[in-house]
Amino acid sequence: MAETGLPWPAGAATGIGSMPGTDPREAANIVLGELPEFPYLPELPARGVGADIIGRSAALLVDLAVDVVPSGYRVAARPGSVQRRAVDLLRKDVDTLDEMVERAGASPGVVKVQLAGPWTLTAEIELARGHRVLTDRGAVREFTESLVEGLRAHIAEVARRTGSTVVVQLDEPSLPQVLAGALRSPSGYEQVPAVPQPEAVELLARVISAARAATGAPVLVHCCAPRPPIALFRKAGAAGVSLDASSLDGAPTAFTDELGQAWDSGTVLLLGLVPSTDRGTRPDLRTLAGPALRLVDRLGFSRTTLAELAVPTPSCGLAGASTSWLRTALSATRDLGKAFVEPPEDW
Repeated sequence: MAETGLPWPAGAATGIGSMPGTDPREAANIVLGELPEFPYLPELPARGVGADIIGRSAALLVDLAVDVVPSGYRVAARPGSVQRRAVDLLRKDVDTLDEMVERAGASPGVVKVQLAGPWTLTAEIELARGHRVLTDRGAVREFTESLVEGLRAHIAEVARRTGSTVVVQLDEPSLPQVLAGALRSPSGYEQVPAVPQPEAVELLARVISAARAATGAPVLVHCCAPRPPIALFRKAGAAGVSLDASSLDGAPTAFTDELGQAWDSGTVLLLGLVPSTDRGTRPDLRTLAGPALRLVDRLGFSRTTLAELAVPTPSCGLAGASTSWLRTALSATRDLGKAFVEPPEDW
């Protein structure tokens, strides 16, 4: 444990989850090599149906099945080839991570796993009649309880296989649209009504509470929207919020105040600082850290806050990166973490 009481050490860095390519062995080897203090179970969406975040999360569902139709994932009467493939891919990824950890000869202190949060999952899966699961509150709760049950089993398996503390990251990229009533039906003819914030908090809190109880560790929420609902995530019990920090310059005061309140309460901010797609040459550390340094200065916190309550990450998932940039991005992310603890003189 670090002095902050977090299960990862000060100066640790991590990734969002997705990576390029289709080889889980190579992906796990890169993650364990580049981010040894805070590695994660890689996601490889290039493998196709069942490997993306929705299919992968649907693989955890208990007593609920999904299939694929032209408009996306849809509830099915029984598990078919799509769900079996998603389950097999996830199982293979856990097997591979276990193998790579064993080869390394030492278990990492923590391993992060990622899955879609309840609002994104139910926003992106259709009911049998073609409407989003999100439109049926009973179905939303059924999906959430099924997800919780499957997540518990997944956490136990990863912890047993790796010997590590498991940290759960819930991905909620669709939640801002859910709250704004900005989602349309799969047909495109109807608008899905907005979900009230108290209801959004309650359901997200159910999953966060279950994940925290199963791991004994902080639960993180990631949202790649320009202005994620930080206060909502905190109300739901998230101990850390992951966001794209490269868009913070020029952010309205109301939003940066939310970030300040989060830090003031001890919430960890996972700051996406390293470009997630190829930039040719690697930017210098001072340039990469710029948004974080300007944020901490703007909010009036000591820069030691970055060592205590910030974790650098790429700006988003790395599925669109080349293999060479993948290694560059993760290496730069790791170096940023070390620099947060021991800042260079030119900072």
